[in-house]
Formats: sequence, C-alpha cells, structure tokens
Amino acid sequence: MQKYLYIIVLLLPALACGSGTKSGNAGEKSVLTVTIEPQRYFLDRIVGDAFTINTLVPSGTSPETYEPAPSVMVDMGKSDIYFMVGDLGFENAWSKRLEKNNPNMTIVNCSEGIELMGGYDHGHDHAYGHAGGHSHVHAHGGIDPHVWSSPQAVKIFARNMLEAVVKAYPGNEELFRANFDEFSVKIERTDSLIRDLLKNASSGSFIIYHPALSYFARDYGLHQFSIEFEGKSPSPSQIKELVDVARKEKVNTVFIQRGFDKKNAAVIAQEIGAKVFEIDPLSYEWDEELLRIAAILARETKKDE
Repeated sequence: MQKYLYIIVLLLPALACGSGTKSGNAGEKSVLTVTIEPQRYFLDRIVGDAFTINTLVPSGTSPETYEPAPSVMVDMGKSDIYFMVGDLGFENAWSKRLEKNNPNMTIVNCSEGIELMGGYDHGHDHAYGHAGGHSHVHAHGGIDPHVWSSPQAVKIFARNMLEAVVKAYPGNEELFRANFDEFSVKIERTDSLIRDLLKNASSGSFIIYHPALSYFARDYGLHQFSIEFEGKSPSPSQIKELVDVARKEKVNTVFIQRGFDKKNAAVIAQEIGAKVFEIDPLSYEWDEELLRIAAILARETKKDE
C-alpha cells in the first residue's frame, strides 16, 4: 500500500497541472486542504465561502493511524495550500514528499509558534498511579499534536492560517483579517465560557481512551488519564492500575472518542462508579464540542451534586 501511495505522490505534479495555479480555471474556486475537520472550521471562519476546502481525515477516523487513499492524494495535488496540524500521524512523512513533488503547493505548519507539550509517543502517553502513591508517566519524548483542544493555542494556530492565505491571496487581505478578528472574539468567548463552566469543579481529573485533551487539561488545570497504553489496548494489570489511581483521584468521568472501542472504557467506568461519555474532539463544530466537554466535566464534578 505504501509503495502504491508513493507512486501516486510522484504523479501528483502532472495531475495537478490541469487545475491551474492560484486563480484556478475560469469559474472554479481555488482549493485548500486541511488535515482534520476543526481546521476546516477555522479556515471557514477566515476565508468564508470563497474556496473549496478539502479535509484529509474523514470524520470518525483516527488521524494517528490514517493513511490517505490514492484518490485523496490526487485531489490534494489540486490544492494551492496544504495546512498541516504540525506533527500528526502521517503528516510528517507525506508533507515532505508532497513538498518535493508539488513545488507550487504551499505547505503550512499550523502549530508553528505554539508551546508544544512533550512526553508523547505517537499520541500514546499514559499516566498511572503506583502502589507507593507516586504518579509515573510512561512517555517517550515525542510531541503531543492535539493543540486544537486549547483555545489559546488555536489563536496562534488560526493566525498561521490567516497569514498563509493573506500571502497567497493578497487581494483579499482586508476581508481575511476582518474575518479573523471576528473569529478571535469567538475564541476568547469560548475560553471564557469554559472557565466559567469549570470554576466550581471539585475534582478536575478525568479518564479518556486516547489522550487527545492534553492541552485542554493543561489550560484549565485538569488531570488527564488515558486508557490507551503506547497505542494499544491496556492489559488487565494496566486496567487495574488505572482503576486504583482513578479511585484515588475520585474520577467519575470517562470519555471515549467517536470511533474507538468502548469496551475497556465501560469496564473501568463500572469499576469506579463513573459515567461514560462519547465525545468527538475532531468535530467540525470545534467550539460547541469543547463547551460540551467542559459542561460534562462541570456537571460530573460540581460541588455538592
């Protein structure tokens, strides 16, 4: 499969020639490509409906394990700009090949300038408590790519997108910057609403299957414990260890991302008397999903409830 995809990437320059440059063919919208749906949401807020925006990773699919289909890669070759998250799954390997074989395509690292969190192995960090009462983090020095769970990081993320489209389409700069300013107000309001929801929480610890809320947890003083261990389902001993630390932390919220197996989450929730909630950190409705997550945590941890 990898060899086949590599051949497709090599063919992209020739396939892209027929789509024109930044102006595109007469009557056609220029094409922009993003990796995940939250990016499409950000870009829509900035550029409006002036472009066709493609998303590489389908809804309900993990970007950690996703491999673009040949047809997706061909469509990507028609794009003026590809907006990477920055260090997510397949992005690093494919962006280098795309840059080499598509010199007219601009590739933007949207996470540039964001203070990134380390201790991450392809998205599979894991924190457990041990018998002695000390917490230990199993980590391998990688970068956590899930920056879009932080409204403060999204301000930088979206500005990187803004500057890229302004540079590529300077005739629309005034509109893009006005749209960005309006979106910045929405980002600040989202951050403020999340803080209001969480300010009375009596316990800020939660369990999640895949650790996609690290930046969210950092921003709002929460503690994230992941079920997944180094990209795999946990062993019975690892589940027991997580149950022990969850009881100590009085965790009563277990998140399972859309598209992930719910069995282990259900087992752990039953052991600690918690509730399981399905969430979608890759939802297009970025602000609504973060507010929903905050509301769940506030409801489940509210004092005297």
